[in-house]
Amino acid sequence: MKISMVDLGGQYLRLKDEIDAAVQDVCTKGTYINGAPVKIFCERLASCLEAPHVIPCGNGTDALRIALQTLRIGPENDVIVPSFTYIAPLEAVASVGASPVVVDVDPKSFNINPNLIERAITARTKAIIVVHLFGQSCDMEPIQRIADKYRLYIVEDNAQSLGASYMYSDGVSKKLGAIGIIGITSFFPTKPLACYGDGGALFTADSDLAEQIRLLANHGQTEKYHHKIIGCNSRLDTVQAAILNVKLNHLEAFNERRIRVADRYNHDLKSCPELVLPEKFPYSTHVYHQYTIRVLNNKRNTLKTYLAEKGIPSNIYYPLPVHEQEAYKWVARLSSHPNEAKKLCNEVLSLPIHTEMTNEMQTFIIESIQHFFSSRL
Repeated sequence: MKISMVDLGGQYLRLKDEIDAAVQDVCTKGTYINGAPVKIFCERLASCLEAPHVIPCGNGTDALRIALQTLRIGPENDVIVPSFTYIAPLEAVASVGASPVVVDVDPKSFNINPNLIERAITARTKAIIVVHLFGQSCDMEPIQRIADKYRLYIVEDNAQSLGASYMYSDGVSKKLGAIGIIGITSFFPTKPLACYGDGGALFTADSDLAEQIRLLANHGQTEKYHHKIIGCNSRLDTVQAAILNVKLNHLEAFNERRIRVADRYNHDLKSCPELVLPEKFPYSTHVYHQYTIRVLNNKRNTLKTYLAEKGIPSNIYYPLPVHEQEAYKWVARLSSHPNEAKKLCNEVLSLPIHTEMTNEMQTFIIESIQHFFSSRL
C-alpha cells in the first residue's frame, strides 16, 4: 500500500465534484482577483472563528509581516518568539527590522513556555508571537497576564491549529486566532484548512487595525490608483477562495478524522517505552496537524530509516532551533539557552496523519513501530 504523510490527492478525489464545480464557476465568470468567493469565504471564516474581521492575503508569512507592520513594530523593537517553530515568525520580525528574542519551549506541549517569557522582556519589547504548534494551543491565560502587565501585543500564529479552541479557567472557550490583538493563518496545501497553492489570512476584532491591514495588503490603496500608505501586493486569489469555501464545509470533519487517527496512535503506541507520545493539555482542544512523537536514547534517526525501508514516510519538524539557522545566528537574541528546543530537535519525529488514512495503513505503521522496538530489546 502507498502511505503518504498527507494524502492531498485522495482528499481531492473525495471532494472532486464540489471543488471542480467551484473552480469552474470562477473560470466561467473570469473574476480571478477579488471575486465574490473571496468575500464569501472571509465572512464564513469570521463566523466560524467568532472574529469580527478576516482579511485575506497571499500566504501565512505575509500575514505575519503585515500584522507587525500594522502594529508599527520596527527597528527600535524586540519581538518574543518561540525557539521551536518554523522560521516564518523570525523571518517576519527581521523583515520589519525588529529583533527576534528567542524563548525556550515546554518539552511536553512543544509550545512557548510562559514561565520563561517575563525574563525576556526589556524596554524594547513590543510584542509576543505565540505559535500554536502541531494543532494545540499555547497556554494563553498566563501569556495574556504577562502581555497586559507589560502592555505588549499578542500576535497568534495559528497556521497549524485552525479549528482548535482554548479553554480559560473560568470555563470560557475561544477559538485560536481570535485571542490576540491579531491572529494569522496559512492555507498552505498541508494545513488543516488548505487551498491548492499559497494563501493566508489575518483576524482581528479591532476595526481600525482591520482597515490598516486591508490597506497594507492591497498596495496601500484607499481606492484604485489612490495610495495612502506604502503597502504590498498580497491577495488570496478567487480560485483559492472558491476551493477554501468547499473545504470549510468539511473542516470539522477533517479535524475529527485526524483526532481519531491520533487517538489510535496514542492507544497502540503507549506500549513502546522509548517513545514519548504527544500530550494533550486540558486548556486546549487538539486538531493534530501533526502527530509528533519523541524517540529517546538516540534512536530517532534509526527508527526513521527503518520506517522508510518499509515505505512509511516520516518527517522531522524541526531539525534545528530557530536561533541556529544560518540566516538568524546574528539576528536572533537568546533570553536564555533553549535547552528544551535542542532536545526536541534531536528527538522529534512526525508520523503520517491525514484525513484519508485507512485502518490498514495505520495498522501497518503501528505494527512496524512496535516491531522496531521489540526487536531491539
